[in-house]
Amino acid sequence: MSDIPAAMTAIEIATPGPPEALRPGSRPVPEPGPGEVLIRVAAAGVNRPDVMQRKGLYPPPAGVTDIPGLEVAGEVVRAGADVSTPAVGARVCALVAGGGYAEYVAAPAAQCLPVPGTLSMEEAAALPETFFTVYYNVFMRARLRPGETLLAHGGSSGIGTTAIMLGKAFGARVIVTAGTAEKCAACRTLGADVAVNYKEEDFAARTLEATGGRGADVILDMVGGEYLARNMAAAAVNGRISIIATQRGAKAEIDLRGLMMKRLWVGGATLRPQTVESKGEIAAALRREVWPLVESKSLRPVIHARFPLREAARAHALMESGEHIGKIVLLV
Repeated sequence: MSDIPAAMTAIEIATPGPPEALRPGSRPVPEPGPGEVLIRVAAAGVNRPDVMQRKGLYPPPAGVTDIPGLEVAGEVVRAGADVSTPAVGARVCALVAGGGYAEYVAAPAAQCLPVPGTLSMEEAAALPETFFTVYYNVFMRARLRPGETLLAHGGSSGIGTTAIMLGKAFGARVIVTAGTAEKCAACRTLGADVAVNYKEEDFAARTLEATGGRGADVILDMVGGEYLARNMAAAAVNGRISIIATQRGAKAEIDLRGLMMKRLWVGGATLRPQTVESKGEIAAALRREVWPLVESKSLRPVIHARFPLREAARAHALMESGEHIGKIVLLV
């Protein structure tokens, strides 16, 4: 398309540090490689890994742009070699390994999904990172089934609100943890069967109480550290614990006898370093199993706040405050 400029506004990390390290700058518009499309970004989601990257704690994989941002929605304006779909002009949302905080981003075609007709661009931008993460870790890896119980930590976060919606949509009972009475109430409004204020109550004891002593079949954990031992206490026999982040530490000490006696499965995964083929398989599963629910208005992302792209620093400050419920989105 002739109206694609040579340069674009992008958010750069001047030097690892506080939110103010994020500054608008000028970068060349990327060229889509084979199997990629160029997206004119309308909105980009803000996620915890972006904060970690800004602090210098989560560098992009080799060969990936240093511009932060893992999810976008916008219009395909150019296609690389060997790409037939999505076509130029298509409205898509996409999971990317970086580069989302910009006016244009190159994305693997396999990681693009159509923007559901029921959603705005900013709502669509709030889908990929959390929907890919939750569906992959809870359903594809931990195999949550209808009638089982899901315990999701961080219930009011983007991941947590997505876990509530997907868990309920697929017939599970959902228990979440959150840090305030207001956040617990918001989680229950979204559909959580039980919301535990982890600052006031023992989530393991409450989970066992809520399940008649059985425990949770699947546990989605972004906390790490000493939560692993507590998750084991909260888990049912043959339970599956899926770890996706380590906000309270990357090391844990456990009694392996508890692991063996309950026959527990403990797994961990992160999306960013996975291959395009692997993430394409997740995208295909989402399009097949989840997108019809979004199209029917059964699922809709929770957006807490919106900021102009140039105010990415304010968006990060809000995320670090922990005061948000749901997603934070940048408007391009």
